[in-house]
Amino acid sequence: MDAPEADDFEDNIPDGAAVFPLIPEELGIHPLLLAVLHAYVFLDGSDEGLVHRAAANEALEYLAGYLQRLQGTELQRTQEDFETLIGYGKEEKWPKTMIHFLRSFLQDNGVMPE
Repeated sequence: MDAPEADDFEDNIPDGAAVFPLIPEELGIHPLLLAVLHAYVFLDGSDEGLVHRAAANEALEYLAGYLQRLQGTELQRTQEDFETLIGYGKEEKWPKTMIHFLRSFLQDNGVMPE
């Protein structure tokens, strides 16, 4: 099964849905990290009419807990992937809130000390 194209979704996204931008494969970001980020943004940022807040918060806690298990080279790779995403976001002129989200993600979720 091929990965969906951004155009496949844009017309069907309901108002109030938070969506992380499509990330090109050429950046080399780990696909599981991208999957987590897309899910995280949707659960955390979508309106309550689309996502049940208590259920979303519980899922976000589990995502954070799993990410906190990262160690050694996996953690280093994740940090490098975030730096790449931040650089890409700046090049693409993403909103400052999105850049801040990426910069603080690992600390905000207890993966890295503050």
